[in-house]
Amino acid sequence: MRRAWLTIESVVALVVFTVPAVMFSRWFLIGTAVSIVALVWGWWLIGRQIRSWGYAERADDLLIRHGVMFRELVVVPYGRMQFVDVQAGPIDQVFGVAHIQLHTASAGTDARIPGLSAAEASRLRDRLASRGEARLAGL
Repeated sequence: MRRAWLTIESVVALVVFTVPAVMFSRWFLIGTAVSIVALVWGWWLIGRQIRSWGYAERADDLLIRHGVMFRELVVVPYGRMQFVDVQAGPIDQVFGVAHIQLHTASAGTDARIPGLSAAEASRLRDRLASRGEARLAGL
């Protein structure tokens, strides 16, 4: 989904720079070249960022890791979860992805897992809710 949006933006930038380059001055070709380089670099970077996200369900808690340059590991005990949201906007629905948002009593430990398939997000929401109810340490 992010790559599709990047491609749309890059095509617009290519048109904005290529048309004046053909009509007026070849100096606009610099903008065209920068747009192409930005597209290639963006595709690589988005792939790397997406591969950095991961989660693991353990017996007592959920681990969520993400980050390329600045790595972050969030540990959310099941008993501290207050509720679990599954969010999918209109564009997310077109691509069949959803995001899970975990809410706890502490705002610092709220966690998010983006880019799951809709079926996996529903499965994970139900599983986390049942594990959270079984522990009830946060209530």
